[in-house]
Amino acid sequence: MSHRRRLGRLVAAVAGGSLLLSACAQSGGGTSEPSSSASPAGTAQTITYAGEQEFNSYNSISVNNLVNSAAMQRVQAGFWYYGENGEVTPDKDFGTYQKTADSPLTIEYEFNAKAVWSDGTPIDCDDAMLYWAAKSGKIKGFQVDGTTGVELTKVPDCNAGDKKFVLEYSEPFADWQSNGPGATSVLPAHVATKAAGMSEADFIAAVKAQDADKLAGVIKFYNEGWTIDGGLKDMSLYPASGPYKIASMAPGQSLTLAANDKWWGTPAATPNIVLRVISQEEQAQALQNREVNLIEPQPNPDLLAQLEGMQGVTVKTGDAYTYEHLDFNFDSSEFKDKRLRQAFAKCVPRQLIVDNLIKPLAPQAQVLQVRNVLPFQPDYNTVVQGSGAEAYADVDIEGAKKLLEEAGKVGMEVKLGHNEPNPRRTQETQLIADSCGKAGFKVVDGGAETFFEAGGALGTNGYDVALFAWTGSSEVSGWSSTYSTPKECSENGKENNNGCYSNKEVDDLIKQLNAEVDTTKHPGLIAQIEKVLWDDVATIPLFAHPNLLAWDEKLQNIVPNPAQSSVTWNMDKWTLAS
Repeated sequence: MSHRRRLGRLVAAVAGGSLLLSACAQSGGGTSEPSSSASPAGTAQTITYAGEQEFNSYNSISVNNLVNSAAMQRVQAGFWYYGENGEVTPDKDFGTYQKTADSPLTIEYEFNAKAVWSDGTPIDCDDAMLYWAAKSGKIKGFQVDGTTGVELTKVPDCNAGDKKFVLEYSEPFADWQSNGPGATSVLPAHVATKAAGMSEADFIAAVKAQDADKLAGVIKFYNEGWTIDGGLKDMSLYPASGPYKIASMAPGQSLTLAANDKWWGTPAATPNIVLRVISQEEQAQALQNREVNLIEPQPNPDLLAQLEGMQGVTVKTGDAYTYEHLDFNFDSSEFKDKRLRQAFAKCVPRQLIVDNLIKPLAPQAQVLQVRNVLPFQPDYNTVVQGSGAEAYADVDIEGAKKLLEEAGKVGMEVKLGHNEPNPRRTQETQLIADSCGKAGFKVVDGGAETFFEAGGALGTNGYDVALFAWTGSSEVSGWSSTYSTPKECSENGKENNNGCYSNKEVDDLIKQLNAEVDTTKHPGLIAQIEKVLWDDVATIPLFAHPNLLAWDEKLQNIVPNPAQSSVTWNMDKWTLAS
């Protein structure tokens, strides 16, 4: 799995790049029913896409992972999305936005006059206010993936029923084009206020007053009410604003999306998209048998060879804004001691991991030397030079031993947390355990199926070192909250900074970077940040993920996307030839 990085914008890439879903089949109220996912893959009415993780929240801002945002890409529309090649692309069907002033930076947004939720409720001011209330960080209690940029804006001054609102910034912000409500981040305020027993007018007034007490019910529902735990509670809680809507779900099996009859734009090309939950080991066979039409699995050499040997299957690999890394727990583990972080970094066999597990499917792969620029990006070498990565370029068992001895921690147990099942991460863990064992660490495999879930080890700091991937985009503000000092080291308060790392110099440099509109100055600022991160051994970058897609050659309009929107960014255009 990986986490998504959005404006706080890294997304934990669930199942390491694969998506996927489940839930319970329900119509309106609460009783499970047979799922329409029983339709055979490849019918003219249905396209089936497979992944190994279950959908677990309609609110992917609060439960930040790729599974949820990928499933909701064309269910929850927004003013922009990551389009082809991962570019920020305005969604003019949903609405329009434009910069109307530079000083102060002012952006005016207008929802499409026809825009309604699939239950018929207009999309307007209260939905913008819910977005701002949660993402600005100015109203305590909302659990979000980051506030970067939105915290610089004033509360919108719109009223009930208004289709226009304005975000006015207190200072420049480099990525303003993608800082307003985008795909998967506009949630139905009328659902949250109804659950909280608030009127629309009272809700808007409370947001304008930034009154967390009056908004307590909305905050509680926002954080918990859209979480999928054993199935959907009530289908009325999950309306759509895009070309698809949630139709039915079957726990552990599938999520079925159906064309949204209230969508005002171009209708979805295929009536039904089924997102099936299939383990990585079984996905290729499922594609060969045409039980599914499209897979986006965690890449590994054996799987690539199997897929390339299939008839009638298109296989495509490529670059992606996704990278594997090791994060230290700065909150409750022994790794608060910098000497121990240095020792661990010296014994992690990064080159061996790349050589054994990545190069067989991406021969050009290399050890990732920094965190926030990837090898295929033009400024990578500039940022790497002088970053400090060279100190950890080679495994140094003796150097690691010496540091462990100085710290009096020879034999220290290290719980290495990651998601399961994931064969490649299990192999990575074993390679790390073998190498670091020689230095005096006792690495314990802390893999768990619940690793990324609410209350799981990643959110609650139930690990010493975490192994996972971030997936994001080319935006410089996308990774800000990952290294910025968190408001509090709690599941709700740390945003993307899971290990609760803190350095005031990094905070200041990130603030400068986000405010710098001259893109030619970005590489220099990122290089300064990376130098501090390496000096602190804040995290250990491992490698950039190669992207892997495979699909039935009869499937049309499949366009890989290197950003966190994944291949599902244009699912409403997918068709299947007979």
